Amino acid sequence: MAVQTLKDLLDAGVEGRGVLVRSDLNVPLDGETITDAGRILASAPTLRALAEAGAKVVVTAHLGRPKGEPDPKYSLAPVAAKLGEVLGRNVQLAGDVVGQDALARSEGLTDGDILLLENVRFDPRETSKDDAERLAFARQLVELVGDDGAFVSDGFGVVHRKQASVYDVATLLPHYAGDLVAAEIGVLTKLTTDTQRPYAVVLGGSKVSDKLGVIEALAPKVDTLVIGGGMCFTFLAAQGYPVGTSLLEESMIETCKQLLERFGDVIHIPQDVVVADRFAADAQSRTVAADAIPEGWMGLDIGPESVQRFASLLGGAKTVFWNGPMGVFEFENFAAGTKGVAEAIIEATDKGAFSVVGGGDSAAAVRSLGLGEDRFSHISTGGGASLEYLEGKELPGIAVLEG
Repeated sequence: MAVQTLKDLLDAGVEGRGVLVRSDLNVPLDGETITDAGRILASAPTLRALAEAGAKVVVTAHLGRPKGEPDPKYSLAPVAAKLGEVLGRNVQLAGDVVGQDALARSEGLTDGDILLLENVRFDPRETSKDDAERLAFARQLVELVGDDGAFVSDGFGVVHRKQASVYDVATLLPHYAGDLVAAEIGVLTKLTTDTQRPYAVVLGGSKVSDKLGVIEALAPKVDTLVIGGGMCFTFLAAQGYPVGTSLLEESMIETCKQLLERFGDVIHIPQDVVVADRFAADAQSRTVAADAIPEGWMGLDIGPESVQRFASLLGGAKTVFWNGPMGVFEFENFAAGTKGVAEAIIEATDKGAFSVVGGGDSAAAVRSLGLGEDRFSHISTGGGASLEYLEGKELPGIAVLEG
């Protein structure tokens, strides 16, 4: 990777310097309780290294999708508390993004201090399509670290976004890839340029439209493409099967039909599914053949026969990429498909396969189902960024680091 890394910055010396870090701290919340701290844990090493080297660290991050204005529901306060706990040091939280409190706190930083700015998406300029607006906001962020400041990009989950705190700040400061971003790019480069066969891809999640680009990009290159989750019902509908009240993208049925015609020897969809009479943890459920979903029932997981078949397809793989759960794993009665496929990937890994879990819900499933993150070769922190990289798209937040 032709970019400067965190090691380069640390070797140059950061003691007493302001360092602006873009982290990905977009964690799921239940009220103010963080339900999966994976991204905070993954972001901690870069922040710890900078603080221990004496930098004055200013962190930008977002949470959820506020509408360009402050919203208490999306405050980073719980994140600041958890980050401080993980790092074993006080993490200040500014009451604003680039306002008076952020300015005052940044000016008061001493060597080794860490300041987390409030949700960067509280400012509408962060996500503006207007280059000048984003650049103006980026300049205010850069002011917080001073003239001799540096920028470290460590939020892999946002590098596919051309946003002020991801892209524009890198045009204004000496820029470096944090350890997290550097590791992610190394893994994805291996997936695209140094792939051992057989190569298997497992895709889940709710919408075919979200994964269409990666299906079209990977289907000609892989040996096996397994499809589960809510998106499988559009494929089942494309075969003329009834899907009851399951998730369905009617506008994508014809596309799925064409994909099955073109890549029918590679694409594998479920043979059986677990259906429920409603979307609830305590819903009535039963397993039915994939072509026999009853009217009024919805599919919430792949069935045991499908798990067995998918496991046999994955068993001999040398490379596995997994993005998206096989069912509603948050409900215990509909978690068996995701767990079974994950265990098959672990088994392949134990036999020497290179396995990558592509962030988002898949990573959350690994943790919530107690499967052990160390049982996979790599767990990504950025689902969308991983998919776009594998599609062959340029990621703005990476491209700017190469400049």
